Amino acid sequence: MNAGEVAEAGVGDAAVLSLAAGFPPADEAQWAGLVDQVLRRSGRLGEDAAPGSGVEKLTWTTPEGIRVRPLYTATDAAGAAPAGVPGLRPFTRGSRAAGVTAGGWDVRQRHAGADARVLHEAVLADLENGVTSIWLRVGTGSITADELAVALEGVLLDLAPVIVDDGGAGVAAEAFLALADQQPVAPADLLGTLGLDPIGLRARTGAGPDVASVVPVAKRVAEEFPKVKAIVVDALPVHDTGGSDAQELGFSLAAGVAYLRALVDAGLGVDAAARTLEFRYAATAEQFATIAKLRAARRVWARVLEACGAAPDTAQAQHAVSSPVMFTRRDPYVNLLRGTIAGFAAGVGGADAVTVAPFDAALGASTPFSRRIARNTHALLMEESHLARVIDPAGGSWYVESLTDAVATAAWAFFQEIEAAGGVVAALDSGLVAERTAAVRAARERAIATRKVPITGVSEFPDLDEKPVVREPLPLFDEDGGLPVYRPAQVYESFRDRSDTILDDAGSRPQAFLATLGPLAAYTARAGFARNLLQAGGIAAPEAGPTETAQDVVAAFEQAHTPVAVLCSTDALYTERGAETVEALRAAGARYVLVAGKADIPGVDGQLFAGCDAPAAIGAVYAALDAALDGSPEAK
Repeated sequence: MNAGEVAEAGVGDAAVLSLAAGFPPADEAQWAGLVDQVLRRSGRLGEDAAPGSGVEKLTWTTPEGIRVRPLYTATDAAGAAPAGVPGLRPFTRGSRAAGVTAGGWDVRQRHAGADARVLHEAVLADLENGVTSIWLRVGTGSITADELAVALEGVLLDLAPVIVDDGGAGVAAEAFLALADQQPVAPADLLGTLGLDPIGLRARTGAGPDVASVVPVAKRVAEEFPKVKAIVVDALPVHDTGGSDAQELGFSLAAGVAYLRALVDAGLGVDAAARTLEFRYAATAEQFATIAKLRAARRVWARVLEACGAAPDTAQAQHAVSSPVMFTRRDPYVNLLRGTIAGFAAGVGGADAVTVAPFDAALGASTPFSRRIARNTHALLMEESHLARVIDPAGGSWYVESLTDAVATAAWAFFQEIEAAGGVVAALDSGLVAERTAAVRAARERAIATRKVPITGVSEFPDLDEKPVVREPLPLFDEDGGLPVYRPAQVYESFRDRSDTILDDAGSRPQAFLATLGPLAAYTARAGFARNLLQAGGIAAPEAGPTETAQDVVAAFEQAHTPVAVLCSTDALYTERGAETVEALRAAGARYVLVAGKADIPGVDGQLFAGCDAPAAIGAVYAALDAALDGSPEAK
């Protein structure tokens, strides 16, 4: 159909309009052939590679072992379990038929601090400016349970839900209910979550009360407070230790089942027991993984409830939290982007409540400015981008449906493994959960070390001249003894801290000299790579600039006043001038010489290349610098 025919067809003739009509038919094999051509031109695929090898080259594997391909078709989604419709079991597409379109998701802000009056002011400022519920830390590192009345003075508990969090111990729950009794709020109208979670406490600290300790308060809530959640099934400890999305979901299923058993054994019905639970999951900057995880979480929990005989309208209540371990202390303004993507993914994934942490959360106590930006992120997503006006926006995507199905399957397998080990408490105490998550964490550590998974502003594109963002430190929470917390950025940030200390003490940062060979066009790519890697560890990298001889390099090296040099150029120039330059650098005092790339040059101590262990390389440079200061021969 040409342009004239389209114009004559008219708006009402949709049946004859086809945007693909003017193009020849295409199939997946043709597309795969084009992928091969592109990768061959870029040097990523050999000329003798089998047809379709390019697609395999672009395929990657998630921590769960799920293979993610670059293209999905209807055939892939056809193999997934039916997603159903919003508001009906299995709730993959949302727990409510209307989604969150009525008023958007619950905008939940977290608060912690030892001064109840300061907390009170921060809480009111949030509630007056767009936040719809408050997540309040109580106990170690924050206010006491007795100070709840001060922190929540003026908060209408039938309008603004309050989530009290004492780490799962349950002390704050009784204090909150006592506070509610003092307000003119009918029990049927009281909103909030009491934060009971002895399993989460055990995961974080290695100890905790018996699961049955939740029964008295949970039964009272089920009988008197229909809008209150008594128990939080917190999966963040598994996420924070570096576990996979499937492990996070599988752990939450096992914990949820443990609470259901305790409550049903105490006389509650399955539906009443299930309605006392709220599930908490991490939302990360991996938007598709987060979307699929939240959709899969509702699906697998619906299967649990179905097997337990629950009513078909009982769905999972979800609270999605921007990952606490995702945020960085260096270049913290990049956290604004991470938080926005996490909030976007949580909203698209259908979470009932969403917490976007302030960008300075990893640094200490957040400021009014950073909390304002955090709550405005929700406003941007819902009011300007209209994200909440669409029910299950990702539904029907062949990739998302396929990934949701794969994550659900993997999560169910981990849930079954925990149950076979005697349940979630036994699996924690025996070390099963720690062992399984440690294997995933090790893989994550390798990906961070090799920079296969980059951290913008930290392991990639660091800014050594950034102005530090200083915050008041938050009191430490007593969460040692359980699953270790893994912050991916920590390995690089510790080097940056070391560099800052050297700068304060000596007046300059540690340096590694870039021995650039040849003209700018010859060395710039590898010099840029080496500088980026070294600066990730706080090491400045001055360069020689264009050079024609080894003596040109040495002359610049002597001005750098460092015993470490890195050769940067093309393989051809390495062959022509590499050995001579290394020898000249050694004679001029270089004690540790590296080469950017994988060239085998006589006299070189190591190589910096894409995929190398960056923290190990940075550590070796620091060791060489320390040895030179000590006069040790080890760095020679």
